[in-house]
Amino acid sequence: MDERYQAKTIEAKWQKIWAENQAFQVTEDAAKPKYYVLEMFPYPSGRIHMGHVRNYSIGDVVARYKRMRGFNVLHPMGWDAFGLPAENAAIERGVHPEAWTRENILYMKTQLQRMGLSYDWDREIATCQPEYYRWNQWIFVQFFKKGLAYKKSSFVNWCPSCETVLANEQVIDGACWRCDSAVAQKELEQWFFRITDYAEELLGDLAKLKGWPDKVLTMQRNWIGKSIGADIDFPLVGHDGALRIFTTRPDTIFGATFVSLAVEHPLAEALARGTAEENSVKKFIDRYKNISQAKRGAEEGDKEGVFTGACCRNPFTNENIPIYLANFVLMEYGTGAVMAVPAHDQRDFEFAKKYKLPIRVVIQPNDRKLTVAEMSEAYLDEGVMAESGSFSGTASVAGKEKIAAFAEAKGFGKKAIRFRLRDWGVSRQRYWGTPIPIIYCDTCGTLPVPEEQLPVALPQDVPFTGKGGSPLSESKSFSQVSCPKCHGNARRETDTMDTFVDSSWYFLRYASAKFTNAPVDVDKGRYWMAVDQYIGGVEHAVLHLLYARFFTKALRDVGLAKVDEPFTNLLTQGMVSKETYRCSEHNWLFPGDLIGSDQDGWKCPYCDRPVVKGRVEKMSKSKKNIVDPEDLIGQYGADTARLFTLFAAPPEKDLEWSDQGVEGSFRFLSRLWRLVFQQRELWAYPSGNGGPTELTSAQRDLRRMIHRTIKKVSDDIDGRFHFNTAIAAIMELSNALSGAAQDESKSPAGAATIKEGLEAMIVLLAPFVPHVASEIWEQLGHREPLDRVPWPSYSNEALAQEQLLIVVQVNGKVRGKITVPADMTQERIETDALADAKVIGFLEGKKVQRVVYVPRRLVNIVVEG
Repeated sequence: MDERYQAKTIEAKWQKIWAENQAFQVTEDAAKPKYYVLEMFPYPSGRIHMGHVRNYSIGDVVARYKRMRGFNVLHPMGWDAFGLPAENAAIERGVHPEAWTRENILYMKTQLQRMGLSYDWDREIATCQPEYYRWNQWIFVQFFKKGLAYKKSSFVNWCPSCETVLANEQVIDGACWRCDSAVAQKELEQWFFRITDYAEELLGDLAKLKGWPDKVLTMQRNWIGKSIGADIDFPLVGHDGALRIFTTRPDTIFGATFVSLAVEHPLAEALARGTAEENSVKKFIDRYKNISQAKRGAEEGDKEGVFTGACCRNPFTNENIPIYLANFVLMEYGTGAVMAVPAHDQRDFEFAKKYKLPIRVVIQPNDRKLTVAEMSEAYLDEGVMAESGSFSGTASVAGKEKIAAFAEAKGFGKKAIRFRLRDWGVSRQRYWGTPIPIIYCDTCGTLPVPEEQLPVALPQDVPFTGKGGSPLSESKSFSQVSCPKCHGNARRETDTMDTFVDSSWYFLRYASAKFTNAPVDVDKGRYWMAVDQYIGGVEHAVLHLLYARFFTKALRDVGLAKVDEPFTNLLTQGMVSKETYRCSEHNWLFPGDLIGSDQDGWKCPYCDRPVVKGRVEKMSKSKKNIVDPEDLIGQYGADTARLFTLFAAPPEKDLEWSDQGVEGSFRFLSRLWRLVFQQRELWAYPSGNGGPTELTSAQRDLRRMIHRTIKKVSDDIDGRFHFNTAIAAIMELSNALSGAAQDESKSPAGAATIKEGLEAMIVLLAPFVPHVASEIWEQLGHREPLDRVPWPSYSNEALAQEQLLIVVQVNGKVRGKITVPADMTQERIETDALADAKVIGFLEGKKVQRVVYVPRRLVNIVVEG
């Protein structure tokens, strides 16, 4: 055994052993309980970052721990390989997206292997491979046949920078989720998945997800957005037909003094045609139709509108009320037409004030009377219906039901349930994605590509220009095709699928990654699914996680999936953060490029100006506050990188980067190595299992700590994922063993106890720092590899604390006896003695002058008289 800890040599050795022995390859085994742990697979951008290191280290701890606990563990890895960056690289560098992607995968795979992650690489997938996206297309065809995939013309979210469509879930605060550009509205023919067919089930089944963070459940619940209310028709005045509005507050309908329409509403222009307002309405529509609905719907935005020149009739008051277009009314919610009740809706209140529209109070609070004159904001709470005809005096909650029932009885309305969730637009005007398997024939119409002709492969003769439109349309060899039904001339769909389709079912594919007859072998899927522990970022709460739940349910309904939910437990890890540095001349700077020190101040390496140290923010390339995992592993080793990211913060919290913390993790591993090296003479001793009579008090205390640490680490890993406190407990044990080695190693019992502690500590460390733990285990003389060693169990006998019988005297006479743990403090022993039931009677009415404690033997209470 080398005297110094040589991380690079040790890690290379064990990575080679694990690869040659296929140590983590797994097959179905009915005799073992299964455990499927999965981290969200990465986009192959070229290099891993510290977020990857943290995410995958967390998953690897769980996988290794569960293996040692006797589970049959599936821990796979793959690549979310389609996406815009590869296409941009093709435009900028003249490299084909496939070549760029494959090169990145190869490099990143090497990086992941250097981390010592226990993946079953035999199940590796890449979504850009025809062997994978063939099944994207097969699933699309099944959805098409079931009516879950359909095409329609609609206003869509358009990113002018990416030059493609975005799903609603991909628009964040009015900006593109990928590039942060402002999103516009554009009318296009698009393919959609009918996710709304599953809205009720997606919402209801959230209650089953006991192992998901409340924050994610709330985000999904709000995104699905179930609203219970009523559909009510407001007849048009001077036009045929009626405006159907949806409201969650039918109890306020007597206070509706105008109606607001979304600018995309099909009647928006028609109602103004031929009126004095026609020109103003057209300008208003042109102004707002290209602004994303997310931005228009923001609560804090200005409330803008325009009168259409038309009116409709409130069916309850029989009043003719004006119809306005309003920028905050969204076509995607309800019917795109809203009855405006200014007294009881804040946005309507602000709008009415601005445009001098009537405000009528129709819900009065129980404790006071509202008047319009005194109102500075809308009254939103429950109360009693007022100024509401025969419904006046009805409690507002009951009024909702009564108004809806009345409208239904009269034939101009009904109770209704609406969802905020919209169908998922999956068409993308890009090359590097799954071609949509649809053929258009002038004679036969829209047809799916026959299943035996799948995959529809991406063509190689597509120019990458960066111009708008679908690049696949530039390839005649791809777009021109014969009709599978009449064999006449036809054309292919030239859009590709949203890349979130790829990740919506990949977890199923891992169950049988090489299966060629279907997306998943049903029997293997039944064995492995659902994923027991899923790990990834909270930013996917209403993107990937919602889509994955939808796909699982839809694939269940076509007979492929045998579960209702894909992920039993979800851990959303925190971000990795670091301080930023900025020069007034050269903007953001890499920390490693700075000149100076924290004490003397930092300067820019390019202009020698002082640098401003900014706040701690999420690591990002744009702000250059990054640490390259390659450099970290090269300097300290993968085990140090893993240990720091696991020890510095609980997994669900943000991790603030600390160079000192990294150094500390490396020093701990070095001390651990030296401790084992210095105690190598103990290797000849059998591991200690000495009973209480064979051990000294100090040795019993040490053994108790060993087993207390086993219990602590087991409890902290199992379900709680308190890796930081588990590691802290191991470090405490290491210190205790190091101290005991100075005094206890000379006796056989002491040596055996220390060896027991060393062995237990190494096994406990195995999930966290597998390379150095495996090497030390081998050096301790064990032939069986550490990754096959069972997790240690703790002894309740060893955990039991030594008990002391303490005699309690009052003025020198024995008055009682108490039993206390041997490690109880003097203060606590004295307190217990004073509180003993037999002693209290001798203390009544007397003043205690002092208490004398004779260690481990007696307490004498001295009282007056």
